[in-house]
Amino acid sequence: MSRKVISLIVILCLALLPAALAEPIANVGALKGPTAMGMVGMMRDNADSYSFTLAAAPDEVVPLLVKGELDIAAVPANLGAVLYNNTQGAVKALAINTLGVLYIVERGDTVHTLEDLKGRTLVTAGKGSTPEYALNALLRGAGLDPESDLTIEFKSEHAECLAAMLNDETLVAMLPQPFATVAQTKADDLRIALDLTAEWDAQQAQSENPSAMITGIVVARADFVESNPEAVAQFMADYAASVAFVQSDVPGAAQLIGEFDIFEAGPAEKALPYCNIVFIDGEEMHGLLGGYLTELFSQDPASVGGALPDETFYY
Repeated sequence: MSRKVISLIVILCLALLPAALAEPIANVGALKGPTAMGMVGMMRDNADSYSFTLAAAPDEVVPLLVKGELDIAAVPANLGAVLYNNTQGAVKALAINTLGVLYIVERGDTVHTLEDLKGRTLVTAGKGSTPEYALNALLRGAGLDPESDLTIEFKSEHAECLAAMLNDETLVAMLPQPFATVAQTKADDLRIALDLTAEWDAQQAQSENPSAMITGIVVARADFVESNPEAVAQFMADYAASVAFVQSDVPGAAQLIGEFDIFEAGPAEKALPYCNIVFIDGEEMHGLLGGYLTELFSQDPASVGGALPDETFYY
């Protein structure tokens, strides 16, 4: 058999190898919760194109991204800015994938505006982090002083907030999704009173450069973006399609969320409409994310890594 024939046979055999043996387009990481929920369409339809890593906490994802074991990751919005500053610009923001997931809940029907929180006691977790900063900004925007017009009690975790409400029905709480939906299964009279993302949008409506309340963004290593522009473009297209699926087929998305062990399918189906899963890129991302980071910076520069990211942070 000639070398030419052997070469052709080898080429044909390589071409017939299953796609699963091919190198993935990108290694992608995400946190279990809303910031990973928008990826389930990709995880089902593009499993051969990407290697997915799901983690319970940001500190599991960050080292993998920094070491180059992950190319792309869904992370909290402020953490993207911290990474950018701490790595001297080694990451880029590709898109916003989750808007705000914070809600004011109560046992009753007394809170209909932020102003209704005056004189009340509100329990929440997240002291010294973005939930506190977002709440402070909203209260001030409504003309309330967070330190004197209401009492804010910080708990160590969301479950502790719920326990406090179950013991005292006069309390209100700020809870994130999907925990707020889970909490409703523990107390039949628990009501979602205010969507803080909608409140933020309302306060920003007259702003010359409106921002948004943002929970999660997708970042990528800058060297990966520069070396693999086609792969990044493909990822963006696949991710946009995945988010569109999650938005349009809540039961189907919830089933996948359960199958991929991101969250229980039943509560996920109830919570998804409140999780504000989106795909926002380009100039719109730049404006909304830049404004949000500016608000965080004004309250605590360390929350975004000590400085606002410059233009090179945005893809």
